[in-house]
Amino acid sequence: MTLTFSPSSMLFGPAGRLDFVPKFAASGARVGILDLEAATPEAFKDAHRLALAVADLEAAKGSSMRLFVRVNALDTDHFQPDIEAAAAAQVDGIIVPLVEQAADVRRARQAMHDAGIGHLPLMGGVETARGVINASEICDAGLDLVYFGAEDFVTDIQGRRTRSNTECHVARSLVVLAARAAGIHAIDQVVVATSDNDRMREEADEARTMGFSGKLCIHPGQVALANAAFAPSREEIEWANAVIAASLEADARGAGATTVDGEMIDAPIRVRAEQILRVAAAEDGAV
Repeated sequence: MTLTFSPSSMLFGPAGRLDFVPKFAASGARVGILDLEAATPEAFKDAHRLALAVADLEAAKGSSMRLFVRVNALDTDHFQPDIEAAAAAQVDGIIVPLVEQAADVRRARQAMHDAGIGHLPLMGGVETARGVINASEICDAGLDLVYFGAEDFVTDIQGRRTRSNTECHVARSLVVLAARAAGIHAIDQVVVATSDNDRMREEADEARTMGFSGKLCIHPGQVALANAAFAPSREEIEWANAVIAASLEADARGAGATTVDGEMIDAPIRVRAEQILRVAAAEDGAV
């Protein structure tokens, strides 16, 4: 499925706080996420699921923001009723955490189909060692987006969480490579230090450089930083337009390559320029 929206910022909130939905939109989040999993305590999952099922979420959104629900993991008793509640609430997409193999994706897709929402985008969370090892088959199995969850991953490998992200570098790389090979979007890990704007900027910039399409956010203040990091700058857009213009001129005279500001421009670089302009157009449409 080709996404019709920008996934540059995806903001989590507990499913029990439906009043957060208009706040998601006001923050500028491209996707708001009502979380029935980690942000909903076990004792409240049933009640919050029931409230979600009867909520008028479309009226609450009041914007072009998409609204997803993160359901509980496939191996819990909550998974199936969560899917049914999300379908009743007419959300825009489903997120399944802790995906570890292709069969998990197929099972989630079947549950969505049975609930009448098989057409919606499906996002899977790769956040365990097994999930990372199987990232390629997971991304090929029918996801539209995938996210890398650093906190669960580091716990799973019994590692140590650091600001440098050294412990996550290989896993993040494998997930984004698997996603791009499958032709889907990869969304980067959260920054749990919600008041550390410098860290958010650094991680988001690094994630974009690595090939991620967006960042998971857990505080409204992180949203604008993510949007800024994943939106091409004015200089990038000007460069992309110059590359396209020079490439078209080269095509007209039968040349396979040309130069812009002393830099050789050939087919891969032209494609990169086209990618930048598509992302810029998507971000413009999301504002």
